Amino acid sequence: MLNRLKTTLRHRWLDESDTRRTFGSDLLGRLTRRVAASERRHSGEIRICVEAGLPLSYLWRHLWHKTPIRLLCRERALSMFGRLRVWDTQQNNGVLIYLLLAEREIELVSDRGLKAFVTDAQWQAMVQRMGTAFTAGRFEDGLTQALEEVSAVLVSNFPESADTAGPNELPDSPVLN
Repeated sequence: MLNRLKTTLRHRWLDESDTRRTFGSDLLGRLTRRVAASERRHSGEIRICVEAGLPLSYLWRHLWHKTPIRLLCRERALSMFGRLRVWDTQQNNGVLIYLLLAEREIELVSDRGLKAFVTDAQWQAMVQRMGTAFTAGRFEDGLTQALEEVSAVLVSNFPESADTAGPNELPDSPVLN
């Protein structure tokens, strides 16, 4: 119970100001440019979402119902995937890169158009490779690596060409909460 309480307090202690301090305007600009550059090479859409901590409703489930924080992080990433409308792309090939600062956890959520090309195990392998940078607090390195790996998947399966260039369906700038 004490560990669950510590986790809950850590999530409540951090807020959007911590996210904005960690991800200054320079870093946000670089990430936005990297997403835009990536999307010029494929028809997919990539969103980055960074949250300081989980909302109280998730933490309540962790504290009182003993739901593992890892499972709650995944549920939150799926929720943000829908909230940010990453699923709402023409070819169903959107990907959300979700980072939870309080846990230094990353989740990759892909739309159904990618299911035929990338297995859940492959996405998890990507997450594990990126986890080292996040655990060390090197968020830019980890997000850059995530963006490169996701871009490679999208370029190989949904390449963009000059005659098939589609619209930019989602904003390129990261979402900070």
